[in-house]
Amino acid sequence: MYVCICNGVTERDILQAAEAGCRSVPELTMRTGAGANCGSCLDMASELLERARASRELPLPVLQQAA
Repeated sequence: MYVCICNGVTERDILQAAEAGCRSVPELTMRTGAGANCGSCLDMASELLERARASRELPLPVLQQAA
């Protein structure tokens, strides 16, 4: 799905940027161009970035060592 029509940025582009370590909307704009023109996509782009980061930063379970 296209998120930023002005610059042709897709949901996949945003998810890939998050996977590559993108941490903020300004950084996302620099990497992908999303929001650089009219800005109407920034809410959706921000939401996608946050969801991608949250799912990526889930804590791993701590396993007890065998005695």
